[in-house]
Amino acid sequence: MKDKISVAYVDTYEYERLRGAVLALLEPLGGISAFVGPGERVLLKPNMLAARAPALAVTTHPSLVRVVAELVREAGATVLVGDSPGIDGFQRVAERSGIGRAAREGGAQLVPFDDVVELSGSGTFRRIELARVYWEADKIINLPKLKTHEMMTMTCAVKNLFGAVVGTEKAGWHLKAGTSRQQFAQLMLEIYLLKKPTLNIVDAIVAMEGDGPGSGAPVNLNALIAGVNPVAVDLIAARLAGIPPELLHIEREAERMGLDGVHREEVDVVGAALEMFGSNTFRLPKGLDVQFGLPGFLKKGLRRHLTARPVAHKQRCVLCGICRDTCPPQVITIQNSALSIDEGRCIRCWCCRELCPKDAMEVRRGVLMKLLTMLRERRSR
Repeated sequence: MKDKISVAYVDTYEYERLRGAVLALLEPLGGISAFVGPGERVLLKPNMLAARAPALAVTTHPSLVRVVAELVREAGATVLVGDSPGIDGFQRVAERSGIGRAAREGGAQLVPFDDVVELSGSGTFRRIELARVYWEADKIINLPKLKTHEMMTMTCAVKNLFGAVVGTEKAGWHLKAGTSRQQFAQLMLEIYLLKKPTLNIVDAIVAMEGDGPGSGAPVNLNALIAGVNPVAVDLIAARLAGIPPELLHIEREAERMGLDGVHREEVDVVGAALEMFGSNTFRLPKGLDVQFGLPGFLKKGLRRHLTARPVAHKQRCVLCGICRDTCPPQVITIQNSALSIDEGRCIRCWCCRELCPKDAMEVRRGVLMKLLTMLRERRSR
């Protein structure tokens, strides 16, 4: 049976119009009552990456959180809103992003992800720790923001579930799996399979292109996307953003794992026709490499020339130490009032760029990467 994905066109976060759009979005899927019921504890999992204002498109817009919280509460369920931010602390992110106020207005309880439960995985990763409140909730409603991502090309429904990993455990997983995009994508999918969300609703009204997920540019896509299968949801999100299928690491790994929803013919789109959103081509992160399809010995020998690497912008860097403290392989140091990065040990996970509050970590491309990028740009003219 095909995965049904609902799409709605909406160009505003104004409360009344957004509420109407969400109701219309969910109607072909059976409405909110098809997913939650009286007496259940339902956790809303927005993207709460960092303490940034809603207009920057770094986090899920608070208006969407409020509307979904209200609908779940009206269905008779208890509503929780939680995540594990990359930096800044849960309460600060909640207030700066507006999600804290939205949760209160929607009748939801804010719950930081701090306590953990150790789970036994059934795939490559045999031991995975997730937030206890996430694991013990009766239902999960996943509320991702559609953004580009320097490691995974795109972050949306599947990648948003990585927020169920608590605090410093994220850095540990980047170190274990982050040297391979395929392996990291597999980790994301295994987290999804441990506890599948009941529903995914993507905030793509204002999405992010360029150097996402924390330093990109807001872009109006005017879309809400909803469905049960996050892999299929991501497939349609990528189609709206114009992201090439070969760069969708999670979709490629899901196909290898034999999961549903990785091919367009497996998905039934209802609601707004995809043609309504025009032909979009999101600008992609500068940190993406060009190693795809190359033999392993070439990747190793030409790594410096085929990949990009992080470099601190001396004028913008304030030496706050956030990148140093959150770097999974611990290759960043502050010496003689300057930031130093051990390039040989850097795993290109881009956590430093993702979490830098000053957008001070730049991308320096290898020679072959620059050349191939120039050729690609000339062909597209």
